[in-house]
Amino acid sequence: MKRSKKLVVLSGVLAAACAATCAVTAYEERKEQIKNSDEVILELDPETVTALSWEYGTEYLAFHRGNDEDAESGAKWLYDEDEAFPVSQEKLAELQEIFEAFGVSFIIEDVDDFGQYGLDNPVCTIHMKTEEKDYEILLGDFSAMDSERYVSVGDGNVYLVKEDPFELFEVTISDMIDHDETPYFYDVLEVKYEGAENYTVKYEDDSENTYREDDMYFVAEAAEDSDAEAGTPLDTVRVDCYLQVISNLDLEDYVTYNVTEEELEEYGLDDPELSVTVQHKWEDSETKNEKEDTFVIHISRNPEDAERAEELEAKAEEKGESVLGDGEDIPAYVRIGDSQIVYEITEYQYGNLMAASYNDLRHWDVLPAEFADIDQFVIILEDNEYTIETTGNAENRVYKYQGEQLEIETLKAVMEELSVSESDDFTDEEPAEKEELRLKVRLGVKDKPEKEIVFYRYDGEYCLVTMDGEPLSLVKRSLVMDVVEEIYAIVLN
Repeated sequence: MKRSKKLVVLSGVLAAACAATCAVTAYEERKEQIKNSDEVILELDPETVTALSWEYGTEYLAFHRGNDEDAESGAKWLYDEDEAFPVSQEKLAELQEIFEAFGVSFIIEDVDDFGQYGLDNPVCTIHMKTEEKDYEILLGDFSAMDSERYVSVGDGNVYLVKEDPFELFEVTISDMIDHDETPYFYDVLEVKYEGAENYTVKYEDDSENTYREDDMYFVAEAAEDSDAEAGTPLDTVRVDCYLQVISNLDLEDYVTYNVTEEELEEYGLDDPELSVTVQHKWEDSETKNEKEDTFVIHISRNPEDAERAEELEAKAEEKGESVLGDGEDIPAYVRIGDSQIVYEITEYQYGNLMAASYNDLRHWDVLPAEFADIDQFVIILEDNEYTIETTGNAENRVYKYQGEQLEIETLKAVMEELSVSESDDFTDEEPAEKEELRLKVRLGVKDKPEKEIVFYRYDGEYCLVTMDGEPLSLVKRSLVMDVVEEIYAIVLN
C-alpha cells in the first residue's frame, strides 16, 4: 500500500475514534448532569411518621409509635425489640427534625453508577414510614472536597446535602435511652437523709440559732443515734456543694433500664445505704411561675462489695492510707426515686454522695462567728490574761491592746485557720492533757454572747478543742502554735 493511502486510512481511523470519544462524552454529559441547587428534596411532618429505623455497620435500631392516639404531640415512641425500654422522645424528635425540610446543595441527575458515590453499599440506610408512604434514605460516601455527604432518596438522583444525617444516626441503643435527670437546686426547702445518716435539714432565713449571717441550713430533727442536734447550723457552702454533687451526676452508665426486685437486691437498692430527699422550688420556663417538687436519690453497693470495701478501708486505716480512688474499684449504684433505671457510678462519686453526715456538713472552723463580729478577745496563756478590745462595728472595727491600736491582719489570718482537717476530727472525747491556750470571745451580735474556746494538748500533732466546756474537735497543733506566736508578738511588742 502506498504511503499516501496509508495516511488516508489512519486518518479515517483517528476520526472514527474521536467521533466515538465525543459520542461517549456527550452520552455521559447527557446521562449525568451536576448542578448547584438549594432544593428541599424531602419534607416530612414528624407527627405523621409512624416508624423509624436505621442500620449502619452491624448496628440496627427500629422504633414505632405506640397506640396512644390521644397524646397531644403524637403517641410515644417505643423500641421494637423491647417496648419496656425508656425511649428518649426528644432524641427521636431530633432525628426526624432534619427531614422536616431536607435541603441539598448539589443535584447529580440521571445517575448510572451509584457505586461511585458509595450508594451501592451505603454507610447508613434510614427507613421512615407514614400512613401513606414508606421512605428509604441512603447515606453514601463523604465528599472531602465539598465536606458534604452523598445521599439518595430513591428518585434516581444523587444529592450532596448541607446537613449530614449520619452525625445524628451514628448512635447505639444506649444513646436512645430517656435518662433520669438531676435538677439544679436553686431554692431548697428541705433535705432529708435516711439510712447511713438519719436527720433532716431545713432552709431558714434569719434564724436565731446562729451568729453568722450566711447560715441558711439548720438541723430540723435528728435520730437518736445521729451526732446532729436540732437547731444547730450547717455550713451553707458545704450543703450547697453537696447538692451540686447530686446536680452534676453524670447519669449515663446504666446497668438496667427495667429493674426487677432481684436486681434491686443485687445492687443493694432494695435497702439503700443512703436515700436523700430534696424538697425544692423551680421556675417553669414557660409560665415563669415557681413550683415545688420533690427529688429522691438512692445510693448503695452490692452487699458483698460493701463488705469488701469495709475490709479495704480497715486495712488502709491501719496503714494510715486512703483507699478512695486507689486499689480496687468497687462499683456503686444510684436510682432516682422509683425509676426503673439503675446507674453505676464511680467510687469517687459514691464517696462524695455518702459524705452527708452532720460532721461532713457542719462548720469546720473553730471560731463560732466571723472574725469581724468578735468585739473582744480575752486570751489566757500560761496563766497570763491578755485582753484585746475593739471599737466600731464589723465594717470598720478597730483593735486595741492596752490602748494601742493593732495591725490585726496576721492574727485574723491564723485564727481563721483554726479548723478541723477532716470530718473524723470531730470528737466527744474529754481532754486529758495540759491546757495550751484559752480564748474567751465576746460576739458583737444580738445579745453579745460570750464563748469560751480551750485548746488542750492531745499528742504531738493535735490539740483537743472544747467549746463552752464541751468537747468539739481535734485541730492541728501547729495551727494553735501559730496563734500563740502571734499573740506573743502582740503582747511583747
